[in-house]
Amino acid sequence: MWRRIIYHPEVNYALRQTLVLCLPVAVGWLLGDLQRGLLFALIPACCNIAGLDTPHKRFFKRLVVGGSLFAFSSFAIQYFGLLHVPLPVIMFVMTMLLGITGEISPLHGRLLPGALIAAIFTISLEGRMPIWQPPLLYILGTIWYGLFNWFWFWLWKEQPMRETLSLLYRELADYCEAKYTLLTRLTDLETALPPLLARQQKAVDLINLCYQQMHMLSGGKQNEYKRLTRAFQVALDLQEHIAVSLPQPEEVQKLVEQSHAEAVIRWNAQTIAKRLRVLADDILYHRLPDRFSMSKPLSALEKITRHHSDNPVGHFCYHHFSRIGRVLRTQRPLYQRDLMADRQRRLPLIPALRSYLSLKSSALRTAGRFAVMLSFASTLALFLNMPKPYWVLMTTMFVSQNGYSATRVRIQHRALGTLAGLVIAALTLRLHVPETLVLLVMLLVTLVSYLFIRKYYGWAMIGFTVTAVYSLQLLSLNGADFLWPRLLDTLLGCLIAFGGMLWLWPQWQSGLLRQNAHDALGAYQSALQLLLGNEQQPEKLAYQRIRVNQAHNALFNSLNQAMQEPAFNSHYLADMKLWVTHSQFIVEDINAMTILAREHTMLTSDLAERYLQTCEIALQRCQQRLEYDGPGSETNIMEAPENFHEGPITVVERHVRRILSHLKVMHTISSLAWSQRPHHGNWLSGKLRK
Repeated sequence: MWRRIIYHPEVNYALRQTLVLCLPVAVGWLLGDLQRGLLFALIPACCNIAGLDTPHKRFFKRLVVGGSLFAFSSFAIQYFGLLHVPLPVIMFVMTMLLGITGEISPLHGRLLPGALIAAIFTISLEGRMPIWQPPLLYILGTIWYGLFNWFWFWLWKEQPMRETLSLLYRELADYCEAKYTLLTRLTDLETALPPLLARQQKAVDLINLCYQQMHMLSGGKQNEYKRLTRAFQVALDLQEHIAVSLPQPEEVQKLVEQSHAEAVIRWNAQTIAKRLRVLADDILYHRLPDRFSMSKPLSALEKITRHHSDNPVGHFCYHHFSRIGRVLRTQRPLYQRDLMADRQRRLPLIPALRSYLSLKSSALRTAGRFAVMLSFASTLALFLNMPKPYWVLMTTMFVSQNGYSATRVRIQHRALGTLAGLVIAALTLRLHVPETLVLLVMLLVTLVSYLFIRKYYGWAMIGFTVTAVYSLQLLSLNGADFLWPRLLDTLLGCLIAFGGMLWLWPQWQSGLLRQNAHDALGAYQSALQLLLGNEQQPEKLAYQRIRVNQAHNALFNSLNQAMQEPAFNSHYLADMKLWVTHSQFIVEDINAMTILAREHTMLTSDLAERYLQTCEIALQRCQQRLEYDGPGSETNIMEAPENFHEGPITVVERHVRRILSHLKVMHTISSLAWSQRPHHGNWLSGKLRK
């Protein structure tokens, strides 16, 4: 029981965040300086936003950089304020200077909002203490935050990777169960495919996260991560076999009508899914897995395969289920991969600065958007005679996300949660509760809020608003005066963030669809060059297969976000949805061909070269159609692939021919859809970036 409590991801996260916040408050209360303890507890908010709680092999180096940026931001906003530099100018210049962190790496990019939050918090402290105290407070707070998290991750050293791997195994279980439960409904692509594609993309997202964690933790070089590394390699094998494409739907229907194959296949899939969920719990709660065997469902499937040897569906399912069963029984991957070979690189400062100064830099656009929003909010605060507009600026920062849909949802949750929290605080402030009881209730509310914040941000905001009101009540006895102005500030900050995301250099996913589609086709071409080339090296094939899945994942995520953006052509998005569906079929065929290449069931060199040339021509024509801004023409329509030889078609040839047929449909869709594309900025209508 205690394992399920202490190792549960939400509980573990809530305990860590609550202790790092409340221990300084408790120490300050015991020493008779509660106000100093409450101020000290504000620093972890900046550290959380800056990602300084991310386990990393350069953990302390990132703490030094983060603490230095916090102190610099705090000192700069006070110093230039004393020089009577207008607040909008300070916020604009500071944001544009710190925006270069986003060009170094995505993790460094999180330092920008953290440093800006530090500067905004400092606005509330101006005039209450000397100019040197807030920077010192940020330095000491960052040291405390870093030491506490270092100790916490030392106690639970493997826990971040265990949580991700557990989620990955659960997602694979859901995907396997859903895919083979819908076996006879796969003919209806409109209803059956979207849920399967969503589950597949979640699994790829988690695989990508596992890779990132291994690189950040140097997991491949540390002995304590060997068991988790093996579990990750097992998950890659499972994803490879679960994600392969089924044969033709008409063959599936024929086998189901002639036998009880549907029940047997579902039995196998549910057995695999049940075992994967057990392994997910074993990984998360530090338990050794028990013995496993699926010989009975596999025997039943083998019997159906023998009786219907002319139907490829039975052979397909038995081939993949038997290998999945072997992996689950032995808990060892089918072959070893060097997971650390594809290392993530950081861009040095000088090249990052050169890239940042380009108008095509996404980091520059992000920093510019923040700079304009904060400058506008500061100007509006000066116009409305707000003495310290920190709450408007802070709300703008907290609700601003990477995309339109995420920002809109965060704004709704923040506004409603703040309103409910202020109502609760207004009612409870009349009770005149003793200080000791107030602190205990704040501790409990903080713990409960962190339990819900990952999945239910709005509910968590209710608790955080109540604790913020009572913190001000304990600091300056003006909690009641805080209620109405802070609600207006919250609404104002939400409106500014929404307008900034809508009109200021937005990263419209519908505009990125073309680039992501182009990148996906390039990844497919690289994979086919390896698969149909002279040397099929398992390590290179494994990495390229993951790159193919990740490229399609970026395309799929762009499509999902684009469908939630305002004022876009629904016909264009419907056509692109069909384009992405055929792209998914190509990914599944490449997954299957990767398995066949590793098992040495490939084509002859001459035949493979001719197929490769045809595939490259088809892929390049699809890419040219995406690069060409004019209407479609008959000269670009691809002809049907020629018959290279007479005789029976092998399994690999069948996959290649299916890829060619999908590319032909995708080229036709591009020709029809591209003229309907939206035009929402110059960067959408020019040539693709190189």
